[in-house]
Amino acid sequence: MDAINPIERSLAATVGLASSPGSPPRLAEAMHYAVFPGGARVRPRLCLAVALAIGGAPAGVAEAAASAIELLHCASLVHDDLPCFDDAETRRGKPSVHRAYGEPLAVLVGDALIVMAYQALARGAATAPDRLVTLLEVLNGAAGVPFGIAAGQAWECEPDPDVSVYEQQKTGSLFAAASVAGAAAAGVPHEEWRRFGAALGEAYQVADDLRDALSNEAELGKPVGRDVALGRPNAVRSFGVPGAIARLEAMAREAADAVPACAGADQLRALVGLEVKRLMPARQSRVVA
Repeated sequence: MDAINPIERSLAATVGLASSPGSPPRLAEAMHYAVFPGGARVRPRLCLAVALAIGGAPAGVAEAAASAIELLHCASLVHDDLPCFDDAETRRGKPSVHRAYGEPLAVLVGDALIVMAYQALARGAATAPDRLVTLLEVLNGAAGVPFGIAAGQAWECEPDPDVSVYEQQKTGSLFAAASVAGAAAAGVPHEEWRRFGAALGEAYQVADDLRDALSNEAELGKPVGRDVALGRPNAVRSFGVPGAIARLEAMAREAADAVPACAGADQLRALVGLEVKRLMPARQSRVVA
C-alpha cells in the first residue's frame, strides 16, 4: 500500500481550493492544519492498493476516491476530538483543531472537509462518469446512516452498544468503502470487496483499542485512556487484553481470507499481516499471525 505521494498530491490540490479568493482565511488554514501532515493514510493507501491489485482504473479516478475517503476520515477526527465527544487535546502529535483554532471553527472544519470529500471525488472522477455514480454511492454509505461513520459515532450516545457493531460502523465503514471504491474505480464487481475492507477495519479498531490501553501519548501522538475515562465501547474493556489480541488476530485472518481473486491477491494478503503487526503496541510482544 505504498502510494503516499499520489495521495498527498491529490489532497494538496483539493484542500488548496479552500484558499481561493473570498474564502475565510482562518477556515482554510484550519482545514489544511487538519489534513497535513497526515497520519499513515491507511485508508487511501488501501483504496489504491485494491485498484492496483485489480488493474484497469482510469488515470486519476482511484486517487480521487482515495482522497475523498481520507478527507472523510480527517473530518471524523476533527469532530471526534471535540469537547462534546473525546475532548482530546492532541492529534497526530500536535494540538487538536479545536485547541488550535477554537471549537466553532473546528466544527466548521469538519463540515467543510465532508463536503470537500465529494468535491474531490466529483473533480477527479469526471473522466469516468460511468464509475462516478457508483463511487458516490460508496461514499454516501460510508459517511452517514444507517451504517456509516455518523452512525458509528452515534453509538457512543447509546446506553449499551454492541462493540462489534460500533467498531464496524465507526472504523470498519471507511475501510470497507476504501476497498469497495478501489474495486469500483477499477470497474469490476465491487461489493465482493466489502468484507475484506470491513474485517481489516475492525482489526485496526481493535489494534487502536489495544494501543489506547497499552501505549502512551508520546508514542501515539494523541491522548490515551480516553475510552475508559469516558466509558466508551472498547475491545480491551469488553474482552481484556488477551481477548482483544485474539480478536485482532481473528479479524486479520478473516480479512486475508476475504481477499477476492485478482492478480494481486497474494500481495494484499501479505500486506494485511504487515500492517497489523505494525499497529501492535510496543509493550505487546506477541506476534500477530
